[in-house]
Parts: sequence; C-alpha cells; structure tokens
Amino acid sequence: MEGVLNERTATVHKKGVENPYSRTKCGATNDVGHDDIRTVAVERALDDFDACRCGRCFSDAGGY
Repeated sequence: MEGVLNERTATVHKKGVENPYSRTKCGATNDVGHDDIRTVAVERALDDFDACRCGRCFSDAGGY
C-alpha cells in the first residue's frame, strides 16, 4: 500500500484518495512543505525510516 511519509515527524499516512486536494486521508500534511513529504510504501516507511503510523489514517495505530 502506498503511503505518504512526513519525514519531519516520522509519521506515515494513507494517501488521500477521497479528496484529490489532500495528500493524505486525514489531511495532516496539508500545511507541510513538499521537501518534508515522500510517497513510499507503508511497509518501507515503517522498516527503513522507523516511522510510526498515523492514528487518524490507521485504525489500529492508536490516535492523537
């Protein structure tokens, strides 16, 4: 599954497919600069970048 990695917070989000104007499902990266965002497989973000999953995008990841 493709995800959106916020490299500044080391958080991976689901891609925003419902809203074409949002990069992520939850909209948390709308104000983040393009230099801090990377599209990457969710599994790779977790393994290679030591990221955590967004609690708003992933129901089993906790929450904010």
